[in-house]
Amino acid sequence: MLVFFTFVILLALTVTDSKKPFLLWKKSGEDWLLDGIGLFFQGILIPLLQITVVFQIYQFLLPNIHASLNIHPIVAFLLSFVFVDYLYYWNHRLFHTKTMWFIHQVHHTVTEMDVLGTSRNTLWTSFLIVYLWIHSLFLYLLEEPNCYILGISLSSALDLWRHSNLNPKLDSWIYACLSPWLILPQDHAWHHSTDYIQGNYGANLKLWDKLHGTYYKSKNPPDSLGVSNSLSAIKKLILPF
Repeated sequence: MLVFFTFVILLALTVTDSKKPFLLWKKSGEDWLLDGIGLFFQGILIPLLQITVVFQIYQFLLPNIHASLNIHPIVAFLLSFVFVDYLYYWNHRLFHTKTMWFIHQVHHTVTEMDVLGTSRNTLWTSFLIVYLWIHSLFLYLLEEPNCYILGISLSSALDLWRHSNLNPKLDSWIYACLSPWLILPQDHAWHHSTDYIQGNYGANLKLWDKLHGTYYKSKNPPDSLGVSNSLSAIKKLILPF
């Protein structure tokens, strides 16, 4: 529910922001198709696969350790929000290698930071993202997974915000409190810039980019977003097949 309400609120704020008018007609039919399918696939289908098919795979492979991991709720939350976030940092860097970029480039065809483009990807990219497999594993292992699920929900909500154009003002208390720790929309915008920046790979925390020297800081937004390519809409959906 947290993710759904975050999506609705961010979309409403984006559409009604008079200072940064969101012109629905500027999105092409292809963009609407890619973004709509991406949101359905990663927002509905993949979570269903996590709690059904992938969960059943672990039940088949590891039948004797279901609900065997009993840890403190705070540790369970940190496991989801911090540890898995670090795994995703490297997962994301892998997508930017020469081997994987031809698939991940579809996500970087977004030319406007808006919440609708959060999940623009090839359909197969979701199966290569660590979240699908690692979250299902911990949900299978944990005796009490509620706080772990809270970490998943918060990460997903931050992902939606990170892909929006709702940047906190530089002189605001929100920016002062969150900027030292979290990847903000303005940070992720540089990751999507046309003058592509090899950095800002983190999802939740800036710590990983700072730790590995891939953090790029700028108080100014990039001049333009998105990379150009000649792929058709169908190819953008079904790559690499």
